[in-house]
Amino acid sequence: MHTLSDKENEIVEALKKVYDPEIPVNIYDMGLIYDVTENDGDVKVLMSLTAPNCPEAERLPEIVKNTLVMNIPDLKSVNVEVTFEPAWQPSMMSDEAKIAMDMLF
Repeated sequence: MHTLSDKENEIVEALKKVYDPEIPVNIYDMGLIYDVTENDGDVKVLMSLTAPNCPEAERLPEIVKNTLVMNIPDLKSVNVEVTFEPAWQPSMMSDEAKIAMDMLF
């Protein structure tokens, strides 16, 4: 991941408002966001899911897009791409997410 601009940091903060529907940890700290780029109001988010057969596979990318549009009104476009390369693994979680998960289980 490249160094984030101020706008990209604003995008990351908005992404932290989106929670995995099955795990009470936001998708950014879960490690599901692989890359965020912004260029003159055009945003691209590369993300994954915890598993290819995730029941929220259709809905979660749309939730991400809507969250960004609602929280950052000056964006021109938002493109959310889902990838499974590399496959998500628990080791991709932030330390905060790992602590939260440990408290749950």
